[in-house]
Amino acid sequence: MKNRNYNIKALLIAASMSVLMIILVFYGSRKLQNFDAALITYLFGTVFAFFGIVYRYSVWLQRPPTWIYFKRGVSYLFTGKVFSHFWFASKETIENIAFQKFIYPRGKYRWMAHFLIAIGCTSAFLITIPLTFGWIHFTMAPDSISVYEAHFFGFKVMEFKLGSIMAFLTFHALNWSSYLVIFGSLYYLRRRLTNPGLIATQTFEGDLLPLILLIAISATGLGLTYSYQFMKGFAFDFLAVLHAVTVIMFLIWIPFGKFFHIIQRPAQIGAHIYKKQGMKMGMAVCEHTGEEFATNLHIKDLKTVTKELGFNFDRPDGTSHLDLSPEGKRSRLAQAHLKARLEGGNLFG
Repeated sequence: MKNRNYNIKALLIAASMSVLMIILVFYGSRKLQNFDAALITYLFGTVFAFFGIVYRYSVWLQRPPTWIYFKRGVSYLFTGKVFSHFWFASKETIENIAFQKFIYPRGKYRWMAHFLIAIGCTSAFLITIPLTFGWIHFTMAPDSISVYEAHFFGFKVMEFKLGSIMAFLTFHALNWSSYLVIFGSLYYLRRRLTNPGLIATQTFEGDLLPLILLIAISATGLGLTYSYQFMKGFAFDFLAVLHAVTVIMFLIWIPFGKFFHIIQRPAQIGAHIYKKQGMKMGMAVCEHTGEEFATNLHIKDLKTVTKELGFNFDRPDGTSHLDLSPEGKRSRLAQAHLKARLEGGNLFG
């Protein structure tokens, strides 16, 4: 039997979720009544990206270490002190997902640039995906030529006058997102083109291409606005095609490139809940150094995972090498090397 290069379980999950998304598009747009046919290419790109994201995430979750973290995190979130866990998860979401606090220790300018990119991308997704799917659409109010109505899933949610501040903010929302993304991306692009350490280790597809794509998407999107507002539609068709190409490249790149970390980041919250709960259950003490180095829960799960992966670190006396801290392992390894050299009669050979 030939080895498969794909995961059947993940493939079925991704296909099922993609079909569900298409169904939601169909009914959320009132059976395509509110769907804009001009956005069909964006829809195909989004569905493809969604399929790839679900597939890769499903494969990622099937890995023994990831599955342990996921299973434990979900279990602790919905058992025991549920309110306390949800408060902790909400706090972590605000600090590390919304405000990108985990970046701040690396420098305030890096944090600011990362924050701008995160807010810009998030707001752009929240705007474009419902518009592409036909879940949000705008119509003129009945018996009026100056009032617009905003509908969500076919239901009216708000109205505003043309020329008002609300209209200006609403119709230019993607422009604000684009500016944020451009400013943040330019900072990181400058850093990657001038920092010797980064230049020596970075790759084009892994580090430069994501930034170039973000800037290209934002710049071409702004170009569309400037074209129809200030240039009487000059080069609008060309810019529209160029913008579509960059967006679709971005969508296709998400499941396979660096952008996938955007999808993985929320899993960090589950890891933090796991660590917090593990500390409450007690710390493991290294038998060599006599110092705490990890939680008992983590060591217990580590022993289970390593055996699932085909590694057995048990010792003849029933203990495990995993009961040693990293410092303890290095010391024991050095002692074993020294003992072997002494027994071989060649201390320096």
